Amino acid sequence: MDIVTSPEHADVALDRTSIRAIFSARLRQWPDGSPIRVFVLPDSEPVHAQFCREQLGTFPYVLRAAWDRLVYTGTGLAPEVVSNEREMRVRLAATRGAIGYVSTASIPGVVQPAVVQNPPVSGEAR
Repeated sequence: MDIVTSPEHADVALDRTSIRAIFSARLRQWPDGSPIRVFVLPDSEPVHAQFCREQLGTFPYVLRAAWDRLVYTGTGLAPEVVSNEREMRVRLAATRGAIGYVSTASIPGVVQPAVVQNPPVSGEAR
């Protein structure tokens, strides 16, 4: 599983805490102050479930509930859902401030994986 960012943020080092904060909408800006645009795969995709387990230490339904709460209360926006990994790579390459994820064995692409400082969470779920 690779965390992927838009080209202008490819050199930003992310640790597990930052990734969790970004995908739970607690961190909304890059270090340079530009807004973060989060892209995810549909909840039903196995890659999304794997990302939630390995990188965030949670389940897709828990993440979805948090996003729904943000939208319902008007305090945030849910990530943009893309249909597949190919679309994910295209959107990440074309969208300023974007972040998302792809399976390591996915389509060779236009964008490079971000630098992640901590290894994935293994066996941890909340």
